[in-house]
Amino acid sequence: MLNKQLSDRLTSKTIKQSIVNNISKDFNLAPLLAEAYFNQIKDYFLHYTDINLSTGQVHYLAIEENEPAGKPIALCKKISVALTLHNPEEDIPIYKKSGLRGLRQHKIVRITNDAISQGGVLSYEDLAFILTSSVVTIKRDMSQMRRHGIILPSRGWRHEMGRGQTHKTQILDLYLSGYQFSDIHKRTHHSETAIKRYIQDFARVILLHKKDFSLSQIRIATGFSHRLIGEYLKLFKQHSDSAHLKRILQSKKKKVDNSTRTTIS
Repeated sequence: MLNKQLSDRLTSKTIKQSIVNNISKDFNLAPLLAEAYFNQIKDYFLHYTDINLSTGQVHYLAIEENEPAGKPIALCKKISVALTLHNPEEDIPIYKKSGLRGLRQHKIVRITNDAISQGGVLSYEDLAFILTSSVVTIKRDMSQMRRHGIILPSRGWRHEMGRGQTHKTQILDLYLSGYQFSDIHKRTHHSETAIKRYIQDFARVILLHKKDFSLSQIRIATGFSHRLIGEYLKLFKQHSDSAHLKRILQSKKKKVDNSTRTTIS
């Protein structure tokens, strides 16, 4: 067996220990505190870089979709997303048919919805940078697509919406009105994964509301803005007789009840 002195000497030569020693020296910290900082930073690094990419995809940091429009980007929570920048099977036929503008608009739809499906939202500047274009061009493309009924919730567009409905509310309105996932996808270009996530979030808010939680309590429990919660409650009143509404609330309640029983057991 190695004696303790030799073991300590070998441990001190690891990369981790070298970094911890540097942190301790550079910031005048106790070794124990320096190691705690190292471990926390390592966890942050793994959280933001642990993402699997396929051919043609890029890793990007997007703004978390529940961050309110107008909040300084530096203060917003970011999440890692995988964006499909190039897919030859889709891109080449579109380029042949519609040229560079058509291809660029197709990519805007694709990467915007890639981000949405993973809980993020891209700004006009993000799209311009990723697609090596100008912000003016991106805004023009997105305005044209929206005139054709394509909902693309970039962060810039959310800021310009004023007091109008968010893209989430618009999609939920379609679902509660009886539209199927395939129909909503065609109308909004949102993936089924994103649509289901919006439905689950909506159900959480409504169940808390039915338990007499206040608006502020719901905001704390869910992390959603007062405005979004208000839209969800308004939507709940508008579709109180919806069969879809009753179905999703029953489904969500069963999951909560099952989770509670499992925890108690």
